[in-house]
Amino acid sequence: MKGLFPFIKCLFSPYPKVKSLDGLSGIEKADAQFHNLVAEKKVPGLGVTILDKGEIILQKGYGFAHLEDRSRIDPKHTIFRIASISKCITALALGKMMEECLIDLDASFYKYVPYYPKKEYDFTLRQLAGHTAGIRGYRGKEFALNQDFCIKNSIEVFQKDPLEFEPGKGYLYNSFDFVLLSLAMQEACGIPFQNYVQEKVLVPLELNATFTAEHNHFKTASFYTKRSLCFKKAVEVNNAYKLAGGGFLSTSDDIAQLGQAILERKLLKKETYDQLLTSQTVNGKPTYYGLGFQVSRDAAGREFVGHVGNSVGAYTNLFIYPKEEKVVSILINCTDPKVQPFLDEAIDAALDLGTS
Repeated sequence: MKGLFPFIKCLFSPYPKVKSLDGLSGIEKADAQFHNLVAEKKVPGLGVTILDKGEIILQKGYGFAHLEDRSRIDPKHTIFRIASISKCITALALGKMMEECLIDLDASFYKYVPYYPKKEYDFTLRQLAGHTAGIRGYRGKEFALNQDFCIKNSIEVFQKDPLEFEPGKGYLYNSFDFVLLSLAMQEACGIPFQNYVQEKVLVPLELNATFTAEHNHFKTASFYTKRSLCFKKAVEVNNAYKLAGGGFLSTSDDIAQLGQAILERKLLKKETYDQLLTSQTVNGKPTYYGLGFQVSRDAAGREFVGHVGNSVGAYTNLFIYPKEEKVVSILINCTDPKVQPFLDEAIDAALDLGTS
């Protein structure tokens, strides 16, 4: 019981709530709404960076990187798990491989990974990147694996299972698609997947605070799970095997810069971005998912590309708004705290043209 006290103490530590949002608008209102997520004990902490035409209009840490010592979050330096925003990074690396003629999106996966067990149907890299390949999702405790798998060895978790549907005939979002995609990319380029990403994406975009899951940085936040009366330390996990789909770590600032690079179509050719950021279709209907990117509308109906992510000890948003020329990066150090509607309200305030 003694070990629980620090969490309860921090949960109820003074963090005064903004009692009324009346009269607030724009960034001032968004700031108060993010603040209240901590004040109302909904999250332990979050890092927020919002850009307007490349300029910072809100960048702030709210709450705690570590509840135990109440150390504050710094949006430029506190490292979070970014969960499925990792898929956006992988998509840029995939685009670079396409441009270097290292990989063919419409080639069979088996062209690159011939040792993967044959299934009833063939499937392509495009189908993996767009979640239409029929690969199954997590089962049981697979969401929180803590085994020292490399990408190649990790396929033993699901390689014997049949496809969920004929490739191209359905849509099933999952991270195992990106395990297979990263394995094919690794085989195609002949170097470790993470090395290719570092050389071709992270270094050129100067994402100097973005790391692999194996990187143990001293500024990394603690990871929590929400309980009814407290925030509890999340279970230990090893995300190295699913680096491509959910294993990178970064700061709110770096993820905003990633979003800005995508908004400005840096790194890749326009036609490559057009492929990545166009929704796939199944039976003539859009899936609202491109290749590594959600291609959809937010709660207010605004078109965006980017990703929402959830993993052990992390919940994340990257929204890139082409029409508004804004980028929103939100990183939370807690497994899905059920706050997306509150984030949507704050984002809506921040994107109000009458920003303060």
